[in-house]
Amino acid sequence: MTEATQRTSDNGVSIWLDDLSRTRIESGSLQDLIKNKNVVGVTTNPSIFQKALSQVGPYDAQLKELGKVDVETAVRELTTTDVRNATDIFRDIAEATDFVDGRVSIEVDPRLAHETEATEKQAVELWEKVNRPNAMIKIPATLEGLPAITATLAKGISVNVTLIFSIERYEQVIDAFIEGIAQADANGHDLKHIGSVASFFVSRVDTAVDKLLEANGSDEAKALEGKAAVANARLAYKLFEDKFANDPRWAALEAKGAKKQRPLWASTGTKNAAYSDCKYVDELVAPHVVNTMPEKTLNALADHGNGAPSIKGTYEESQAIMDKLAALGINIKDVTDQLEADGVAKFIASWDSVLADVQSGIDRVNG
Repeated sequence: MTEATQRTSDNGVSIWLDDLSRTRIESGSLQDLIKNKNVVGVTTNPSIFQKALSQVGPYDAQLKELGKVDVETAVRELTTTDVRNATDIFRDIAEATDFVDGRVSIEVDPRLAHETEATEKQAVELWEKVNRPNAMIKIPATLEGLPAITATLAKGISVNVTLIFSIERYEQVIDAFIEGIAQADANGHDLKHIGSVASFFVSRVDTAVDKLLEANGSDEAKALEGKAAVANARLAYKLFEDKFANDPRWAALEAKGAKKQRPLWASTGTKNAAYSDCKYVDELVAPHVVNTMPEKTLNALADHGNGAPSIKGTYEESQAIMDKLAALGINIKDVTDQLEADGVAKFIASWDSVLADVQSGIDRVNG
């Protein structure tokens, strides 16, 4: 293991890779990252599958085997096969960590982001299709997604809640999680292996807020550039600590073996070249968190990252940053609402590309 990834892991961060493809699985690349860079899980999303499935070649054999099926069926078969194979690679890690890590996430169709019942239905279908206890089903944290999160957990299905940008929505996500675990308990499910993470998006907040700060142009605004995202995430971690420490519902469930829904830092690749390429890893190190990284960020961490604890003792400073943004007229709720809408739209566009690429593949391999 590299020194920096090991130190990051030792200080409480589970390193998950934000990428998956047939080539990565079959080449041994994924196994290499597990062995050498402390990777203990994988997340996928429509953009990741769009990148993977646009490649000509790796999926041809399975497309040939499937024949001239409809494209939705083909996409389901291709993506769940990759996720199933990845969960098998991580199975030993899952068992060694009592299913805290070793997880591989697959997302419901992003076109269902505002449809509660359809999301619930597809979550069950994906869980049954992958058919592995260390899978996780990703459900977006839209208002319509919240009851679907509860209903899915109530069935004993592990959930990765995605596209969280605001503290307010994150609190709703935690409440949806606790209610879902309570219902799972009432439904007779063993709580010990029901896993959940709350994917709190980071770098996109800086991208959006920095544009507003640049437009302001004042010295006060300039001093705040590159600070909003980490402050927002650190306050989310404070909420995580407070909610699970003080919610009486949770204490009773934890006594029955339930595991906390961990914060997962997503969108951790640095988009502004002026900032450290390890910024959204090194500044968010604390116990009981996941950081899902694109390989470029993981390699940067391994090469020159720090990995030392960096959240404890920062809450007052983080709140002061958010207060200063508000004083400059930056409404963080407006920013995060727009980021959620943009995130859903981006994933839908990626999914449309997936469908087009796979349809092209079906036509090509079947003459």
